[in-house]
Amino acid sequence: MGHGSSKEDGSSSSSDEDAKPSRISRVKQRLRRHRLRRRRGSDSSHKKLFAAEDFAGIAHLTLINAEMKFKDKWLACVSFGEQTFRTNVSNETDKPVWNCERKLLLEKTGPRVARISVFETNRLSKNNLIGYCEINLLDYLTQDSDSDFGTFDLIDPGSSDKVVGCVCISCNVEDPIETEKNFARRILSVVDYDEDGRLSLSEFSELINAFGNNLAASKKEELFKAADKNGDGVVSLDELAELLALQQETEPIMNCCPVCGEVVEGGDQLNSLIHLSLCFDEGTGNQVMTGGFLTDKQASYGWMFKLSEWAHFSSYSFGLNSGSSASHILVFDRKTKRLVEELIDTKIVLSMRTIYQSKIGLGLMDKGAKEILQSISERQGRQMNTVESAKEIPKFVEFFKDQINMAEVKYPLEHFKTFNEFFVRELKPGARTIASIERHDVAVCAADCRLMSFKSVEDSLRFWVKGRKFSIQGLLGKEVCSNAFIDGSLVIFRLAPQDYHRFHLPVSGTIGKFVNIPGCLYTVNPIAVNSKYCNVFTENKRVVTIISTAEFGKVAFVAIGATMVGSITFVKKEGDFVKKGEELGYFSFGGSTVICVFEKGAIDIDDDLLANSGRSLETLVSVGMTLGVSKKKPGSEGLPNLENCVLRN
Repeated sequence: MGHGSSKEDGSSSSSDEDAKPSRISRVKQRLRRHRLRRRRGSDSSHKKLFAAEDFAGIAHLTLINAEMKFKDKWLACVSFGEQTFRTNVSNETDKPVWNCERKLLLEKTGPRVARISVFETNRLSKNNLIGYCEINLLDYLTQDSDSDFGTFDLIDPGSSDKVVGCVCISCNVEDPIETEKNFARRILSVVDYDEDGRLSLSEFSELINAFGNNLAASKKEELFKAADKNGDGVVSLDELAELLALQQETEPIMNCCPVCGEVVEGGDQLNSLIHLSLCFDEGTGNQVMTGGFLTDKQASYGWMFKLSEWAHFSSYSFGLNSGSSASHILVFDRKTKRLVEELIDTKIVLSMRTIYQSKIGLGLMDKGAKEILQSISERQGRQMNTVESAKEIPKFVEFFKDQINMAEVKYPLEHFKTFNEFFVRELKPGARTIASIERHDVAVCAADCRLMSFKSVEDSLRFWVKGRKFSIQGLLGKEVCSNAFIDGSLVIFRLAPQDYHRFHLPVSGTIGKFVNIPGCLYTVNPIAVNSKYCNVFTENKRVVTIISTAEFGKVAFVAIGATMVGSITFVKKEGDFVKKGEELGYFSFGGSTVICVFEKGAIDIDDDLLANSGRSLETLVSVGMTLGVSKKKPGSEGLPNLENCVLRN
């Protein structure tokens, strides 16, 4: 490239110009090819607009290498927020080298912890997670250190005290000015065909025209002369990049991003900077991690899963009806602010979909299969109380090895004589912190679970519960339901088999009468809850009680049984005064659900819980996390009117 290319174009015949695409169209084609490569590993995080007070910086993370205990072909994944990226696969070695990098957007109130997972890749369909580590990026970047490099132990997912290797990373915050220069440099390199680092006026003009900004196009010669300080008609990419970076601040030349096509607002310097930085990662010399994944498990799958995904047998998604249609259940971990995948056997998913997602399946339930299911559940519950069932405990823990933390369980595995003893296991004192424990106007989460919350029943029907007959009256029953609950707020706590299965009190108050409502034992999995053919919450066996509180009025607490649940046991009795966070009861073997119904206008549910529920996305929470705050002002009950009092002897 240089002077020669423009001269040759000027001498071309008109017939040649008709036969070949224009220079501008060729530039746009190259940008389009860059755009296609970008889309394959795209993420949507930078499409959200950020306020200056929320922006914490852009982290430039590089996975350099690892040291493992044995030789294999290794793959690493980085999960951060709702994004997951993966490296290339290493050669067979015990010291894999990746040198793969990615930029991550940091928010002051957003995700901070990046999880690095390392997989062995000797399997066709599913790779095996060997170790992981979690790094608080904000803490790492603000530590007092002269080096960007760090080494972290990789923890065995099945044992938190076992180290299986280590991983070396580099992480730093990208300088904003350098970000703008790098972006301009990479965009300009698209037309630098001979890669000599110089552009002529004609070549620069074609690039500006490709940006589609008529005002900038009229000033391209002025811009070019400002950069061509020695007047030789050629400028270096660095000189031109510096000029364009400054110009973008005062009078932007790009109306839209030339990589992804998204509109770039010239007056919003912060969000333009974020977009330019995240949209063009190539060009640093290192391998860029592949994006477009939601979880590390999805990113680690082999070619057989990718084939099934292409054939629509498998899919990853969340949103309205995702529980009924997706092959994998995704939830948002409130603690780490990261998407995680709920473990469930594929055969079980297929069988549940066959039963709950069709009229035929539910028709079979109406013709006797319902009774069979209840009989199987009760028999399985009895089986889990036998001594022989204890041999299933290690298998269960191994299957859920990265979702059951044995370090917080009160007793070791050998203590449990039956599977059900383990299933209703207690935790060590202090394993769950109760938020604002002295404030009775702050409600807390009642279980380790996947939570959905709604301001009204109408919202729950719009975003989650698809049963056509669902209502508060049907849920609570005639004996308990009152008009105050009809338009009230609804919180659903869904417990999966791997969860701690003791439920706790979300509020402080006095326990009312326990009302048993007989019913079925449908699964409480989203596959059934999201089904329009099934009415899980109003047809399942359940126990209802009312908690009378000073701060929230009356709160309905509903414990719902499900498939394989042997029994629902309460450890409190009617008339007890209880404090939030105290244990209320437990479910025996199986999945189960708790639903709390608050009176209308009684609670302000936390914004993050409502936001996720509005996306039909369950939030993974733990006992004691904040749920919401009472809307009732202190002292609103008022003092008695003494003027109307009559004193008697």
